[in-house]
Amino acid sequence: MYPIDLKGKTAAVFGVANHRSIAWDIAKILDQAGAEVILGYQNQRVFNSVESLSKTLTQPSTLVECDASEDSQIENSMKKIGDASNSGNIDIIIHSIAFADKDDLGGPFVDVSKNGFITALSISAYSLIPIARYGSKYMTNGGSIISMTYQASTRVFPGYNVMGTAKAALENEIKQIAADLGHLDIRANAISAGPLDTLSSRVISGYRDMKNIHKEKSPLKRNITTEEVSKTALFLSSDLSSGITGEIIHVDTGYNIMGI
Repeated sequence: MYPIDLKGKTAAVFGVANHRSIAWDIAKILDQAGAEVILGYQNQRVFNSVESLSKTLTQPSTLVECDASEDSQIENSMKKIGDASNSGNIDIIIHSIAFADKDDLGGPFVDVSKNGFITALSISAYSLIPIARYGSKYMTNGGSIISMTYQASTRVFPGYNVMGTAKAALENEIKQIAADLGHLDIRANAISAGPLDTLSSRVISGYRDMKNIHKEKSPLKRNITTEEVSKTALFLSSDLSSGITGEIIHVDTGYNIMGI
């Protein structure tokens, strides 16, 4: 248990697929802090896995199907989440959604197809916009929107390819959403995490090299943990971060500051 109290708060967490999902670790820590956690899952393919995980939370969790590639599904899911919330409000939104075709996560970037580019940008970046648009309607008491990014938004990581472009778009969106929704006391920030072993990272060409180089070059001489990312999300979800919005917060053992 961490000394942050989120009792009476409702958190909508998008992006849980299995126990390795970053979104799952965030969901767990928000639950431990007392928040009512509502899980948005992609489709029936992952339902059983998400349902099993939800049963391990300390409080009952509502599951809401949401295909982030469809604006109408996002709108409907937000309404369901708002209706399911004990308070009728949403206080925290976690956007941990990313996807690119496996063929576009290796080889020369210039070979990415138009459809592959559109798919990666649509799911990994654009989806945050309707989530913020429709979710903010239920954030009547203000709140916090948090997304996940990676340093490939500003630097080249061979193998990350089109996802780097998607993360660059995502980070710009965070700043614009923060500006749009600030008058509603809604904050928007992103966590730029170092390499983590997730289902998605396994398909990135050269991922193991990325992780090893990160460990060697970072000031703390180690890789990060999902717990470190989730603790940062907990902080950003709480009133302790009330003055922070539009920021990209690096949780990467300092790797981003190194020039070589």
